[in-house]
Amino acid sequence: MREQVLALRGAPFPEKVFGVRRQGSGHEFLLEPTLSEAEVADAERELGCALPSVYRTFLLEVGAGGAGPHYGIFPLRRDAQGWHWAEGKGIRSDNALLGEVFPTAAERARWEEELNAREPAEQDFPDDQSYRAAFRAWDDEWEKLQDSMTAGAVCLSHKGCGYFVWLVVTGPERGTLWTDLRAANGTLEPLSAGPHRVDFRSWYLDWLSRAAGQAHSA
Repeated sequence: MREQVLALRGAPFPEKVFGVRRQGSGHEFLLEPTLSEAEVADAERELGCALPSVYRTFLLEVGAGGAGPHYGIFPLRRDAQGWHWAEGKGIRSDNALLGEVFPTAAERARWEEELNAREPAEQDFPDDQSYRAAFRAWDDEWEKLQDSMTAGAVCLSHKGCGYFVWLVVTGPERGTLWTDLRAANGTLEPLSAGPHRVDFRSWYLDWLSRAAGQAHSA
């Protein structure tokens, strides 16, 4: 698979593939070096989760990130911060939450409803200053809630326009992929093929097949 991806750099029309060329963030059909078994095991220990087997194999045999669907796969790297996914200016996975179970749609909806119900009302405060302080505190809770929405999942790819793809690593949905549409006031939606959830392997191979066809077609 690695050789197939890298070979597309020499295809007649690589620019026809979305995400290949974009100033500052196009993946150019490049892949990061692969990780060793010891490195992946060390990352799992530090991150507090076992990575899904298909994605784990990708890290070991294809690359730690780089070319892939949309603007590519965020690479898993180790630096002075430890192991983390290098996600540029996009959403960053909260590594502290990776060991928690990925919430259900019902849980996410309930959390939002409960927090909405606690929104401060200006008439309940003696002055504007105290109301604004309460509102800021409530708004900060929204930031924490957004992180909780993707507990147990890794942000893998930027689709553009603030939309992202997440890979669940903990809980019953482990190994499945989800599209994050919250930038447009949407929600998290599972990637599906008919009645079945899409895993990393089928997602990546589907992209590779389409990319090869586009890059070789006039």
